[in-house]
Amino acid sequence: MTGVDPHLVDFALAVLAFEALALLGWRAVTGGGPAPVALLANLGAGAALLVVARAALAGVGAAWIAAGLAVALAAHFADLAARWRAPPVPNRPR
Repeated sequence: MTGVDPHLVDFALAVLAFEALALLGWRAVTGGGPAPVALLANLGAGAALLVVARAALAGVGAAWIAAGLAVALAAHFADLAARWRAPPVPNRPR
């Protein structure tokens, strides 16, 4: 036992879910804030890592932890893809 209460991770996941709802609500009302796809990909990666931490604290097998890490990696790549933009080509005077 690590001495860390797994319910702390549950609390962190709840805060993350509240953050997602608040930011998506803000976007719906004001049109501002992060783009939904990028936001959900970013929070999805974090949530997957929190689930992996919760699984490790609960003593789940390595295969499940590896699967969770693969999900986190996929969400991270989705986040990168949503953020990646080609640099704008400046207008050059002729």
